[in-house]
Amino acid sequence: MKLHSTLTCPSCGHAETLTMPTEACQRFHQCAHCGAWLRPKPGDCCVFCSYGDTPCPPIQQEQASIRQTRGSA
Repeated sequence: MKLHSTLTCPSCGHAETLTMPTEACQRFHQCAHCGAWLRPKPGDCCVFCSYGDTPCPPIQQEQASIRQTRGSA
């Protein structure tokens, strides 16, 4: 499981690599460059799933679980 993701601000394009929380989804993040508040896009659980290059750990676990289920069928 990957614990780091690079968020790219949709307002200014600034990218920063952050450590993702493992037990919960992060619903808000303030861009360090322009100060814009990032919120998840509709249908996404967190800012990492919307603006990151890696989905959050809970989604990674869910995807791994789906792959295991399909692989054992």
